[in-house]
Amino acid sequence: GMDIFGRRFPKRTFDVGIAEQHAVTMGAGMACEGLKPFVCIYSTFMQRGYDQVVHDVAIQNLPVRMILDRAGLVGNDGPTHHGCYDLAYMGCIPNLTIMAPSDEIELKNMVMTCAAHDSGPTVLRYPRGAGYGPEKLQSMFGYELENGEIPAKGEVLPIGKGRIVRRPGGFGNEASANTRGKQRKDRVALLSIGTRLAEAIKAANEVEAMDPELGVTVADARFMKPLDVDLVRELADEHSVIITIEEGSIGGFGDHVLHFMTLDGLMDDGNIKFRPMVIPDALFEAATQYEQYEQAGLNSQHIKGTILRLTQRLKVPVLENA
Repeated sequence: GMDIFGRRFPKRTFDVGIAEQHAVTMGAGMACEGLKPFVCIYSTFMQRGYDQVVHDVAIQNLPVRMILDRAGLVGNDGPTHHGCYDLAYMGCIPNLTIMAPSDEIELKNMVMTCAAHDSGPTVLRYPRGAGYGPEKLQSMFGYELENGEIPAKGEVLPIGKGRIVRRPGGFGNEASANTRGKQRKDRVALLSIGTRLAEAIKAANEVEAMDPELGVTVADARFMKPLDVDLVRELADEHSVIITIEEGSIGGFGDHVLHFMTLDGLMDDGNIKFRPMVIPDALFEAATQYEQYEQAGLNSQHIKGTILRLTQRLKVPVLENA
């Protein structure tokens, strides 16, 4: 994307090579002068500019748009290029608005949202890879696309607001006719941020096909900061199990959700089971992205297994005398 933009707008494109610290501070200087800088850096290499993010951007609350490519596991680029840590290392910095799209439509929307947000810095993280295409967007995510085409332009999203993508029973009429999850113990909420949303929907469909009593809600958080606390409260009020899913390490989205839930008293009664699903504390060698997420335990079968264990549909064997 940078080369395409650079050919069209050569005087508005600055390639600083691998000088990430300089890129962030240069963006801060541009923002001071009223420009709209987009600082585009791989997630893994934004680590080099971390001090500048804190001191030159966040403390001054400057509207620098930090676009982090290759978030999550990146396939054959290997462990030097995995963007596993940005939700954790960015999430602790005040003034940042942090978002992650679940698909290419949401990516367009979030680029527009960053462009329109002038009251502080924004962080947009997205993975390596191709989009889903209009057919899958409609069949998998329930989009209703005009003329079956992906919109040419994105829309500005309300800051800090997520969405419920799938109700128990499926989409649309299937969900409205739902009779699942009559008892609270049979209602599960999957709260995803980023592109694990597709795997979450797949797991929800598979689990409900196995058990007519289980009802699974799938929500897309969209934002980690500010967190959609109304959405979290709604999910906690209506479900006995909440599972967060992210393409990041410990210390990221799931920890922010759990932190809010404990401070808000949502877990005080002991009637909610909570599980964060994150990239484990390990380094992943070169492989396909699917293989790496399989190793990380973040594909649909792992989400399905977590649901079945927490709803006591699956017994986990206990090793004795091991």
